[in-house]
Amino acid sequence: MRLHILGICGTFMGGVAALARELGETVEGSDANVYPPMSTQLEALGIELMQGYHAEHLQPAPDLVVVGNAMVRGNPAVEYMLDQRLRYVSGPQWLGERLLVEREVLAVAGTHGKTTTTSLLAHLLDSAGLAPGFLIGGVPGNFGISARLGQGKPFVIEADEYDSAFFDKRSKFVHYRPRIAILNNLEYDHADIFPDVASIQRQFHHLVRTVPGNGRLIVNAHDKYLAEVLAMGCWTPVETFGIGKGDWQATLVVADGSRFLVQYKGEHIGEVRWPLLGEHSVMNALAALAAAAAAGAEPRALLPAFGTFQSVKRRMEVVGEVDGVHVYDDFAHHPTAIATTLAGLRAKVGKARILVALEPRSNSMRLGAHAEALAPSLADADAVVFLHRPELPWDARRVTDALHGRASTAPSVNDLLAALKSQTRAGDHVVFMSNGGFENAPRRFVEALHS
Repeated sequence: MRLHILGICGTFMGGVAALARELGETVEGSDANVYPPMSTQLEALGIELMQGYHAEHLQPAPDLVVVGNAMVRGNPAVEYMLDQRLRYVSGPQWLGERLLVEREVLAVAGTHGKTTTTSLLAHLLDSAGLAPGFLIGGVPGNFGISARLGQGKPFVIEADEYDSAFFDKRSKFVHYRPRIAILNNLEYDHADIFPDVASIQRQFHHLVRTVPGNGRLIVNAHDKYLAEVLAMGCWTPVETFGIGKGDWQATLVVADGSRFLVQYKGEHIGEVRWPLLGEHSVMNALAALAAAAAAGAEPRALLPAFGTFQSVKRRMEVVGEVDGVHVYDDFAHHPTAIATTLAGLRAKVGKARILVALEPRSNSMRLGAHAEALAPSLADADAVVFLHRPELPWDARRVTDALHGRASTAPSVNDLLAALKSQTRAGDHVVFMSNGGFENAPRRFVEALHS
C-alpha cells in the first residue's frame, strides 16, 4: 500500500511514517517544513519528502492519505484530497487500526512529563528483555530514534490529549485502546482547542472508558482533577503513585530527587539513583515503574536501569559549559513545568544563580492563557529575559513587572542573547525554555560565551 502523509515532518507523524515503513508500506509525504533532523531521518528510511502542500503531490492518487492534525481546511492538498474523494484517515486512527490492535499497548497521558515518562517506560521494559515497540514525541537518548516496532508484544506510546485531525476533534489517545494507561497529571492547557479544564477531563474520561477490566490504570495520587475524572466512572483496577502517598510511594533521599526510596503498598522495593532532577521527575519514575510492573516486569530488577536512563533531548539537556557557566535547553510549555524544572535545578545548585531565557511558544502561551501563572512559576530564577516578539498578542510586562526587577524583555533572539550575556558570570546556570526552535538560541549562546 502506498501512503502519503500530510505533515510528515512533525514528531508524531514522522514516527507514524517510520512505523509504516517498517511494516513494509510504501511511504511518502508532504510538509511545509522539510528540514533536518526529521527530514534526514525519514530520507534515510527511503521515504520521499515533498516541500509544501500541492495537489500534484497527490497525483497519481495514493492508496491512503494519512492526515496530520496541523492540516486545516483551505490547505491546497486537503482541498484536493476532499474534492477527489481520496481515502484518508488521521494519524492516530491509522496507528490504532493498523498497528496497535495487535499489541499490548501502554499509553502515557498527562499535561506534563509524557515524553520523559514514555521514554523511561520503554527503557525499563527494554532492560527487562521485553523488546517493546514505541512511539515517542521526542528522541530518547537510550534509543536514538523516536519510533520502532520492537520485537516483543508491548508497545509504549505517548498519549496526547490534543485533537486527532481537522475532521476528528477527539483526543489522539482515544484511538490507542491501551491495556495499561498512565494518567500522570491534568491541568488546563491547549487553550486553542479546550475552553476549560472540564473539557479536558471529559477527553481523559473517554480514555478511561477504553481501558479493559483486566488492564490497569496508573494514576497520580496527588491530582484532584484526575480524581474527578475517575469519579465519572471507572471499570479498571487503579494503582496510585505519589511522594509519600499512594500505592507506589517515593521518599526522597536527596532533596534534588536524584536519589529516592520506593515502596509498594508498604513493602520496601529499593533505592533509585539516577541523573534526573526534581520531584516531577520522581513522579514520572514512579509512574513508569508501576506501569512496567503491571506489564509483568519485576520492579526490584528494574531499579538499576534508572541509572542508565538517558533523558529525551531538550529536557534540561546540557548543551555546554563555558568558563563555569552551565547552559541548558529545556522544552518548557506550561507554568507548572517551568516551576518544577527550576525547583529541581535549585535543589541541585543551591545558592548559585539561575538565569532563564523564556520564549512563550506554545499555543496557550502565545494566547496569554497562562500569563498570570508565569511570574510565580519563575520564583527560583534570579534573572529572566522574556522574548517579547512584536506579534505577541499580549503585554509581557504582566509577567516582568510581577518579578520586581528580576526580569526584562527582548524583541528578538539577538537582543535576548545580548542581554543575557551581559548579565552572565562564572558559576551561573542559564536555562533556555521553549517548546519551539527558539532560533537555536541555546547553542548560539554557548558560541557567544566562547567569543
